[in-house]
Amino acid sequence: MRLSPLFFLAFALLTVSAACSPLMPPAQATSTPSPDVPMFQNPVLRENFADPFILQVGETFYAYATNSASKNISLARSTDLVKWQILPDAMPALPRWAKLTGGLVWAPEVIQIGNQFVLYYTARDKQSDKQCVGVAVSDKPEGKFKDTNDAPLVCQAEWGGTIDASPFRDEDGKLYLYYKNDGNCCNLPTFIYVQELAPDGLRLLGEPVSLIRNDALWEGRVVEAPTMFKHQGRYYLFFSANNYAGHEYAVGYALCESPLGPCQDAPENPILQSDLSNKDALVIGPGHQALLQLGEQTWMFYHAWEVVAGSRRGERRLMWLDRLDWVDGKPVVRGPTTGSQSVPLLP
Repeated sequence: MRLSPLFFLAFALLTVSAACSPLMPPAQATSTPSPDVPMFQNPVLRENFADPFILQVGETFYAYATNSASKNISLARSTDLVKWQILPDAMPALPRWAKLTGGLVWAPEVIQIGNQFVLYYTARDKQSDKQCVGVAVSDKPEGKFKDTNDAPLVCQAEWGGTIDASPFRDEDGKLYLYYKNDGNCCNLPTFIYVQELAPDGLRLLGEPVSLIRNDALWEGRVVEAPTMFKHQGRYYLFFSANNYAGHEYAVGYALCESPLGPCQDAPENPILQSDLSNKDALVIGPGHQALLQLGEQTWMFYHAWEVVAGSRRGERRLMWLDRLDWVDGKPVVRGPTTGSQSVPLLP
């Protein structure tokens, strides 16, 4: 996921009516809550916090995000998922293989393996001059994470590089890493791959398996930000697609037979997209999703662009949160919402 350029959507595009737009407005209304039910309203974090990922450790939640405010990895902490405290840089030092150029540390995700926390992230590889995926460890979820390797964990230089690594632990304990080749940097197709991880999460096993590629109209030139999620024994590969800097960016999913595929894109894609129907409550470019299961509830975190005066797209991507319901085995995102809704029910 690239750091934003100074770039604005045309005013005429942003004020297009629902009747003229192919984007259908999301359902904003929910049942009226009782007065004692806590409520929240998006965005839940009004900071530049692109590509959010959520990790639960006990009763505390940690949110990791792409570089911002001179931090390599932005970090926040919460106990209720709607009020967040900004923390120091989770990985203030980059490894020997990475360029120190600012703005090129993207899309961190963390998994706990035993007593260690393992971080997967994207940085610029000195040797290939491509974005590549590294791995770092810490004994605490807030870091400081350290990558002591001499080379990236995975770097498909001939395919434009590698970004957006996402770990997944299946019920049998096996670990997998999902990632995409950065082909859109170099006029190449983009694919989402999976590869098995060693039990410690620090090495890749076997060969990468290609699961999906950008072959649908709504996906444009890129598929990215993979998230594997298992629900009632079925495997769902969520992903984002199209131009991250515009209203075209959206979220879809593919249904997979196993963590290693094969996978088939859902015909109802995209399932989360921009809402341009109300110029006073525009939602631009929702994407780079992360899912969290809380008891019987599933929630989706994602970023969307800040909207500034004049209904223009701003320069920051803020963190949003909406319910995801399961309807006849299909994920249905109840958003993007701009009105009040009940806070997540914590177990």
